[in-house]
Amino acid sequence: MGALMLQGTGSDVGKSVLVAGLCRAFANRGLTIRPFKPQNMSNNAAVTADGGEIGRAQALQAMACRTEPHTDMNPVLLKPQADHTSQLVVHGKVRGTLGGGNFRAARRVLMPDVLESWHRLREQCDVVVVEGAGSAAEINLREGDIANMGFARAADLPVVLVGDIDRGGVIAALVGTKAVLDPADAAMIRGFIINKFRGDPALFEDGYRQIEALSGWRGYGVVPWLRATAQLPSEDAVVLERSRQQTSGTIRIACPILPRIANFDDLDPLRAESAVELVMVPPGQVIPPDCVLIILPGSKATIADMAAIREQGWDIDILAHHRRGGAILGICGGYQMLGKRIRDPHGIEGSAGESDGLGLLDIETTLTTQKALRHVQGVALGHAFEGFEMHMGETGGPACARPFATLEGNRPDGAISADGRVMGSYVHGALASTDLRAAILQRLGSASDGHDHATAIDAALDGIAAELESRLDIEGLLELAQGGAHA
Repeated sequence: MGALMLQGTGSDVGKSVLVAGLCRAFANRGLTIRPFKPQNMSNNAAVTADGGEIGRAQALQAMACRTEPHTDMNPVLLKPQADHTSQLVVHGKVRGTLGGGNFRAARRVLMPDVLESWHRLREQCDVVVVEGAGSAAEINLREGDIANMGFARAADLPVVLVGDIDRGGVIAALVGTKAVLDPADAAMIRGFIINKFRGDPALFEDGYRQIEALSGWRGYGVVPWLRATAQLPSEDAVVLERSRQQTSGTIRIACPILPRIANFDDLDPLRAESAVELVMVPPGQVIPPDCVLIILPGSKATIADMAAIREQGWDIDILAHHRRGGAILGICGGYQMLGKRIRDPHGIEGSAGESDGLGLLDIETTLTTQKALRHVQGVALGHAFEGFEMHMGETGGPACARPFATLEGNRPDGAISADGRVMGSYVHGALASTDLRAAILQRLGSASDGHDHATAIDAALDGIAAELESRLDIEGLLELAQGGAHA
């Protein structure tokens, strides 16, 4: 049994994708592989086979390993919400709330939970590929760390450091990381990978050798800009803020970027449709008046995001769109916002309180202490689909007599307005259903390409694995994993 950990010089350097690609490359060699991330912070999550939740990136990495996602793959998940707090999920279940005042103390006591999952996972496979979080050089956060060097030291793992050359300064980022680390931490790092290179890698040959000389670490290769990454679900909402690229198409669908947007990968199947121009609307911009559909996405803090919608004036845009005859779809938290009232009597998402919704569906929602986490199958608009529920709320009202879907044969989900133009559902992932997506596009006066979303993701993982095979020393990385931190 072996293991290898990828850490980064910063956030968004491509660790998640590289771990997924290595998992698929190793799996393609006939090895049994598992992904692991000790601590993740993300509002994009997935439901696991054992009835919990983990970061979306770890679910994708499990797919790369050709195995079902499990809570042991991401034992600690922090989900940011309102009031500068995060919901704490341990072993797939909500354990409480963390804020700035108790974060460090609480994190320190979570190492036994992390190691418990780690030891179970290691017994199941040939190699575990571990992903760090943020930057390895955040020495101000080193005390009590469970995500980077703290875990690497506890598990005695060899570390390969990933640097992003696209953002510039990669030589300083890699060599500087060694300079600021405690020597015992730096000793865990056995090599580096240059990621997101554009152009001819030969032009960076001198820089590559200088990093080796200045750090004393071995280079394992230079990875080009991986275009197939665009086919994979993104985990971090920072991607939405940095890259507001719009797809082209004959119909326009808009989605506001809420402050606590969650599971926005629900929209990826629509983005891939050639007929669809998907517009992610950032703060400070109006929702395009010529869109045919507005999607209100999932939210980790529904009441706070409802307030943000009003602050941005998006409520005016949405109601005007509705008066013009436009369609609206709400998913999970977005579904709750479509109703008349949202109540949070227990302070689940921050301070206890309540808020008016948009009033487009005759429903009301009360947030509860029990979290629904389950895979579901159902029928909506006459077509079968699969997805998952992940919410802390109970919704009822006259509009629920017209459900969006029927789950597990007889359980109603969501609601549809009397005129059929406003729809809401608690189910994430439903738009990945080819037939259901086609039915929705048909209602909008367009047609679907008929592509299979899951097949496209799997093909992208194979493409990334093939690229890594040609660009990285895969044999060397396997030897490092099997030899341990001090081989």
